[in-house]
Amino acid sequence: MTFPSMHPLWSPADFIAAIAPLAQVGDIRPVSGISIDSRTLDGGDAFFAIKGDAFDGHRFADAALEAGASVVVLEAAQQDRFGHLAERAVFVDDVLIALERLGRAARARCKGKILAITGSVGKTSTKDALRKALEPSGKVHAAVASFNNHWGVPLTLARMPQDTDFGVFEIGMNHAGEIRVLVDMVRPDIAMITTIVAAHIGNFASIDEIAAAKAEIFEGLVPGGVALINGDNEFADFLANQAKACGVETLVRFGSDASHDICLKAANYRADGSDLDVCLFGQALSVHLATPGEHIAQNSLAVLAAVHLAGANVAAAMDVLGQHGATKGRGERHSLALPSGQALLIDESYNANPSSVAAALATLGLAQPQDGGRKIAVLGDMLELGEESAAMHGGLLGDIEASGVDQVYLCGPMMRHLWDILPGDLRAHYADTSGGLIARLKHDLQNGDVVMVKGSLGSRMGPIVADLVDTFKN
Repeated sequence: MTFPSMHPLWSPADFIAAIAPLAQVGDIRPVSGISIDSRTLDGGDAFFAIKGDAFDGHRFADAALEAGASVVVLEAAQQDRFGHLAERAVFVDDVLIALERLGRAARARCKGKILAITGSVGKTSTKDALRKALEPSGKVHAAVASFNNHWGVPLTLARMPQDTDFGVFEIGMNHAGEIRVLVDMVRPDIAMITTIVAAHIGNFASIDEIAAAKAEIFEGLVPGGVALINGDNEFADFLANQAKACGVETLVRFGSDASHDICLKAANYRADGSDLDVCLFGQALSVHLATPGEHIAQNSLAVLAAVHLAGANVAAAMDVLGQHGATKGRGERHSLALPSGQALLIDESYNANPSSVAAALATLGLAQPQDGGRKIAVLGDMLELGEESAAMHGGLLGDIEASGVDQVYLCGPMMRHLWDILPGDLRAHYADTSGGLIARLKHDLQNGDVVMVKGSLGSRMGPIVADLVDTFKN
């Protein structure tokens, strides 16, 4: 999130000093933003021609300048190709490394509180909730979408205004060592781990290795920084010990145990939200959440703790959480205008692992369909689960039965293992791909139904959501 300012994001001199170019063709203008995509570039942005998996940003350098870029950052090895760029071009040894340099410079000049979030699930929704909760207390800068990888983190840093009061960063990983590199750039004052579960387990030998990789976030904490840990998770003590080994002196735990610094004393979970009794560092609070789900309530404890630790206004944050709804792909709700009436669509399509699917099913279980409607689960494959993938997909049966789901639609080769053991009265339809579910699902929906769509990003469940919303617009 970038805020308008009377001053440029980067002056030409500060920009050049930060990225350390090997060559500069002409003078550049003040930089108002940072872009790696010429299609969404705003006038005054600096364009970094990053080489991605699918495209080389150098192909779009001319388009970026035509769109009004203040400068394009290119590789020196390709300087001969861009001799026609007489102005507003600088050449560096490596474009991504130059972006990292700019991100580090942004962090160095910012005097606000910096918060970093990782975890197997809940990173983005927690980041979004924390961003909103901090806004009443000052100027907040946070990543758009899930910019939590090797280019997303430095890009978000480089976009951070100097006068930011609170910076909120999401840090993800698929392999060991990735968080270590990213958190070294972010240098947070507060580092939070939402939880540890078997996500991306296919890239690790065990869940213990996942916990160790997540604990890398503590290595980047500034002196005097705080480690915020889910005390209910089985790896809480391990994470605490890892933090101590990194020299972290202040450890804060959130969860349901009365000994935790932030304790959930009681909860009323409903389809339209939750009401919580919380003890926050000895202070009793009554908290209403607009977003339903036990997992959301758990992460709200971390949000409130982070707000308190950052010196922000907790009461104002509580007011925000009472109105803050779920985001796209992470519980966002859509009303569908069917020919026969109304249905409710819950969009959980962004990603999936056994823990997040179980949480989504439990939230669907809270729903109260109207006029004889049904609870419908539409599930796609959970990816990167390794050798245990088949068993983990079949293991969802217990969560489905516990949630009281009436009908189940499944797609993908791994979900076939669940389909094969699913009771006949729950079976609605199976398809090899998500596209094979759309027509049948649209035909079957009835008045009063509540339908939840969930799956890993690679399972392409998002198109199901988009098709339903487009077909049944209110």
